[in-house]
Amino acid sequence: MSDAALVARWQFAFTIMFHYLFPVLTIGLGVLIAVLKTAELRTGNALYGSSARFWARIFAITFATGVVTGIPLEFQFGTNWARFSHFSGPVVGQTLFMEGVFAFFAESSFLGLFLFGERRVSRRLHWLSAVMVALGAVVSAFFIVATNAWMQHPTAYRVVDGRAELTSLWGLLTNPYLRWQYPHVLSGAMIVGATMMAGIGAYYLLSRRHEASARIFVKTGVVAGMIFSVTSLFPTGSFQGETVARVQPAKMAAMEGLFETQARAGMAILGMPDTERGELIDPVVVPGVLSYLIYGDFRARVVGLNDIPKDRHPPVEIVYYAYHIMVGLGTMFIAMFALASVLLWRGRLFRSRGVLWLLMLAIPFPYIANHAGWVVAEVGRQPWVVYGILRTADANSVNVSAGMTWFTLIGFMGLYTLVGLLYLFLFGRIVVRGPDEDEAHAPLGSVGTGAAVAGAPS
Repeated sequence: MSDAALVARWQFAFTIMFHYLFPVLTIGLGVLIAVLKTAELRTGNALYGSSARFWARIFAITFATGVVTGIPLEFQFGTNWARFSHFSGPVVGQTLFMEGVFAFFAESSFLGLFLFGERRVSRRLHWLSAVMVALGAVVSAFFIVATNAWMQHPTAYRVVDGRAELTSLWGLLTNPYLRWQYPHVLSGAMIVGATMMAGIGAYYLLSRRHEASARIFVKTGVVAGMIFSVTSLFPTGSFQGETVARVQPAKMAAMEGLFETQARAGMAILGMPDTERGELIDPVVVPGVLSYLIYGDFRARVVGLNDIPKDRHPPVEIVYYAYHIMVGLGTMFIAMFALASVLLWRGRLFRSRGVLWLLMLAIPFPYIANHAGWVVAEVGRQPWVVYGILRTADANSVNVSAGMTWFTLIGFMGLYTLVGLLYLFLFGRIVVRGPDEDEAHAPLGSVGTGAAVAGAPS
């Protein structure tokens, strides 16, 4: 692979991993904000409304930062990856267009209504705007993941004059690879949102501030975290692993450090892959489990890396360790939220300072787990940019040098550092200010009128 292609990969990896810090939170928060608004509408408890407004402020700055950091990714398809764009543009352009028009703009419009229209529209319409913001985030994620799924497992296309042309939009949107990849991505994003909500609530309880709202934050976050930490393991993670094993056997072998093709293949819990010797050093393996998870048969034969041509191997060490980081953290999330759920059920969670500290300190780890999962997905696909069709070494722009790409990469690093610091500053200000609990009891007028009574803040 040329130096220019390698640097282009580094640039795209940096920009997309930085960008993904933001949508992975807005997807989860969008759904949880809709849950809070639904609770307010059903119970009449205005604290749910003030809680939703608090998280909507965080959602807004996160959404805006995600937009700013996501725009350069689109341009890189033309600047650094012209041959990829030329080959696959007629296919992936369909889903990227739908993401922009049907999801992104709809999400933006309803977000404006939610943020600025509470005292101007009826309560049901304001609730609907929250639901539509959540739906926009979820639909936006669908089209992006559908694009990635086609690169992982190309379907519904034909090659004409050196370009992939779409033969069925329905076939593109019902890609078998997408079937479990998409819910797995959503489940991971929900863990991010749930942990953030529970962690900030735990911070307020520990500091004895905004305790009424904090209890709502912790309860909502813990319940959602318990549900989605389990679904990330099963069914979404389990069935997605089965799909990967069937369509990308080299990726699965790298994930498990499996070098020798074998029946009764075990799942590696621990071990260090040695690619030179073709073995897993000091392994701790559960016999037969990998065969069963993939094929439903403990005796099934699983292909190892030694039976796959070396020029089709991904970087084994990166894929192996990223996969085990993801799985290890996922197991820890299940344990943490299970403990918190039991204490919540017993009415002791809000007084359990040790578990509250655990919830607060856990905030960064779902980000790590989600990014590790995407490292497995993208690095594990190598050496292909479109699996089995177009190699990464043949996808970059031929007229962009390594030096030019290094220059822009350094520029992106500096700019994104400033953007990140600004985001943390604004995020910190919102958290320090806290939810507007006083406004929770401000009259908004008759239900369904959207009118504020005289003297109420507007």
